[in-house]
Amino acid sequence: MKKLILKIICLALCLIIILLAIQRMPRVDRTIDKTKWKTNYTYVFVHGLSGWGSYDSRYKYMPYWGMFGGDAIKYFNKQGFNCYAASVAPHYSAWDRACELYAQLTGTKVDYGEAHSKAMGHERYGEDFTGRALIPSFSATDKINLVGHSFGGATIRLFAEIMANGNEDEVKTSGDNVSDFFKGGKADWIYSITTLAAPTNGTSVYYQGEVEDPEPPSKFQAKLEDKLIDKMGDVNTGEEEKRVDEDMAAHDMDIDNALELNKHISTLENVYYFSIPCCSTKDSGKGYQRVDNSITEVIFRKPARLIGNLQYTTPGGYKVDEKWLANDGLVNTYSAKAPFDAPQKDIDKNNIEPGIYQIFPTFEGDHMSIIGGMFKTVDIKHYYTDFMCMINEIED
Repeated sequence: MKKLILKIICLALCLIIILLAIQRMPRVDRTIDKTKWKTNYTYVFVHGLSGWGSYDSRYKYMPYWGMFGGDAIKYFNKQGFNCYAASVAPHYSAWDRACELYAQLTGTKVDYGEAHSKAMGHERYGEDFTGRALIPSFSATDKINLVGHSFGGATIRLFAEIMANGNEDEVKTSGDNVSDFFKGGKADWIYSITTLAAPTNGTSVYYQGEVEDPEPPSKFQAKLEDKLIDKMGDVNTGEEEKRVDEDMAAHDMDIDNALELNKHISTLENVYYFSIPCCSTKDSGKGYQRVDNSITEVIFRKPARLIGNLQYTTPGGYKVDEKWLANDGLVNTYSAKAPFDAPQKDIDKNNIEPGIYQIFPTFEGDHMSIIGGMFKTVDIKHYYTDFMCMINEIED
């Protein structure tokens, strides 16, 4: 009996290894017609909350962009694109992450700003990237395409705002010692901005404890979901200095605070904007959203059910109604489309315009699906190469 059990375990392990190997096998490459490209500016991918990039050691064995499906960034580069995965603080505010992104791109020391650092009670300077610039030639002639997943969306939008218009408080406070980042005047250094499953107008996930589960799972399933959520909450994403609550990502993703942040981020008329919302729930016909477990990671199922049944009024007076129910397990699909007050339209690949958010059809999958999924591996390589070809074919 013991030998039989041992054989079964060995067989199961072999099958798991084979399945993982198949998932990592490169799919048949499509032929990319580069003769249609008008540009080939660098793509900078910015991770979301609790994420990591190429400056982080874990990226080598667990690439954020691609996950178990293999390193998507490496694949894109082999196809002729110029792509990099930036590393910013996993839990800091959009402001701090934008400052870190600038330092990485330009090969300078992180400067969080004199005014900001004093207001938030932390050191003004961070890591020094001198000699380690992601794009040494970053300029108006060597622009970038920014791609931000989840909270990476707020990061790149605020980054673009400061690049374009600077920050008066920092200029006044720092005087001659002000960072070039805060001086602005660099709107033409950015070609496009793309947000993926981003809580652009905030997320109601932080209020999920205030609603009943519309379709409670079995006790075993509920225990598994809670255990995975707890484990994910304990993941060490790297050393970070403690920030006050107002200087953390969770603060910026609260709906009231996200809407306030949007007031300070303009839509730049020379930049192309794209957004790709995600959704892994469907209308139950009973006033709430039903989770599609076949495309939703176990860890996202409980929050997806709760968000899908949550309507309330925020402390700031904003009404979260039925439009907010559809979600990807962390972010409301409605919120991920575009800043509410920004110019926007559904994507028309035959009429791509700068200065307006062009919204792609909702991607069917949970919050991590758009970057390759986790245990539910999603092959997103062709999706991205088609998307990047579209951008490269825009007449500059």
